[in-house]
Amino acid sequence: MKVLKFGGTSVGSAARIKNVAQLVQRENRPVLVVLSAMSGTTNRLVDITGLLKHKRTDEAKKQIQELHRQYQLVAEELFETENWKQQALQLLEEHFQYLQAFTQDLFTVNEERAILAQGELLSTALFHFHLLETMVPGTLLPALNFMRLDQDQEPDMTYIRENLQREISQHDQNQIFVTQGYICRNTFGEIDNLKRGGSDYSASLIGAALKAEEIQIWTDIDGMHNNDPRIVKNTYPIAELSFDEAAELAYFGAKILHPSSVWPAKQENIPVRLLNTMQPEARGTLISGKTTGQNIKAVAAKDCITAIKIQSSRMLLAYGFLRSVFEVFEVYKTPIDMITTSEVAVSITIDDTKHLGAIVEDLKLYGNVEVEQDQTIICIVGDFLAESTGYALEVVTALQHIPLRMISYGGSKNNISFLIKTEHKVEALTALNDNVFGKSKN
Repeated sequence: MKVLKFGGTSVGSAARIKNVAQLVQRENRPVLVVLSAMSGTTNRLVDITGLLKHKRTDEAKKQIQELHRQYQLVAEELFETENWKQQALQLLEEHFQYLQAFTQDLFTVNEERAILAQGELLSTALFHFHLLETMVPGTLLPALNFMRLDQDQEPDMTYIRENLQREISQHDQNQIFVTQGYICRNTFGEIDNLKRGGSDYSASLIGAALKAEEIQIWTDIDGMHNNDPRIVKNTYPIAELSFDEAAELAYFGAKILHPSSVWPAKQENIPVRLLNTMQPEARGTLISGKTTGQNIKAVAAKDCITAIKIQSSRMLLAYGFLRSVFEVFEVYKTPIDMITTSEVAVSITIDDTKHLGAIVEDLKLYGNVEVEQDQTIICIVGDFLAESTGYALEVVTALQHIPLRMISYGGSKNNISFLIKTEHKVEALTALNDNVFGKSKN
């Protein structure tokens, strides 16, 4: 079995839903199709929950009505027979009456998660109805029946595996199964989610649970590119990446793939293929356990970074200093991206500033603290063995005209990272493309 995940733009209109239905029928084996919400839906639902939180119910009602009308237009275009069109419109009526009910009562966090789940529930229901209308046998497997988080808010793989296989075994005569990405239940049985971008994660978890032949992530771009195509001209898709290389790129800014989605596939050694719904014949990018040789593969950039420097003469020959610093970030559950040290100072970067004020106050116990915001991490990814030479020089030379705040090299054989001011980001990405890949013609 293959797992095929389609993102929001891939199911963003009636025409694209029809296109996805054609794509999944090309496989000559069972497939499990994981769908995101239609493009724009989750953002609208987030806006609605924001209005409900602030008791702006009239505005929330209007937003719900507008979203309902958008879905009605999609249904009217998607379905050709009156019977299926009416069934779809009735389904939409039920979902949007459910949303309107939240404007009548007290709004809670649990209800917020239930609202955010509606996008995936709608997209999969419409897609399933379309398959049935076109006489394609397909089965809708509700993700809420098998996707669950444990008490640590991590996927409960034993539960997922057992319940997903049970769901499939009840309909093993079919070749096409459809389910929701992103949504799940928590350990209390309440509706929850895998956070933004979680449909990729859903697909990878499902693929791992089924020990699938392959996981395909279908988006609106033909694979993972060597540089950011939104900023740099003449980028190109990378044919092959290792799991570790793909994970580095995803974490440090490559938007095509959610960072968490690499790990479950890597654990079961299941290839992940990134493909373009708009150009289905394009080769895309294959991510696997295979390494493809020592070279620089790609560049990614991660914005909204804050650098924190802690300087203290007491650090000189003092053991326990770094442990004390790291414990501050552990207390506030704030991950660290980069770290560099000297004899009397340590600099670290974070992308979550929720507890920045409290973190700085605690760090002042150990020395002088300086904070710099509006920073960007530039990550160069490839296969850099410790014995290899020249890679660091190549990228530093390309960036010689740009002030470098921090450099990280050697922590991973797949990553060289630089911290720069965000105002230099476009210049840095272009310089790397010109001097490392030789592709930019700006």
